Amino acid sequence: QVQLVESGGGLVQAGGSLRLSCSASRRTFSTYAMGWFRQAPGKEREFVAVISWNGVATNYADSVKGRFTISRDNAKNTLYLQMSSLKPADTAVYYCAVKTSSGSDYLEALYNYWGQGTQVTVSS
Repeated sequence: QVQLVESGGGLVQAGGSLRLSCSASRRTFSTYAMGWFRQAPGKEREFVAVISWNGVATNYADSVKGRFTISRDNAKNTLYLQMSSLKPADTAVYYCAVKTSSGSDYLEALYNYWGQGTQVTVSS
């Protein structure tokens, strides 16, 4: 049942960059919008970014606008999150997910498939 696998997490100093990847099944990736969420220690999971199935539309949380870029490569069945100017507040487990229902990009209930997550730790 594992259809999404994140990778690319790690330890980075503040101001650094990381690129996360999410490998997905071909049909799932090419049919639906996909997004990134994150969950910091002791906090609830929060929306980070989303991209439409064809890559035309994107949306970002205010906290990451201008620093993160979401993209996708349908030929490789892969979703990406390029993270720059990282802050300690970005430390979290990052999850990719498939948005299977129309509606607000921020609602977790509209995302039916989730990966296991990849840890991103930003040090001072």
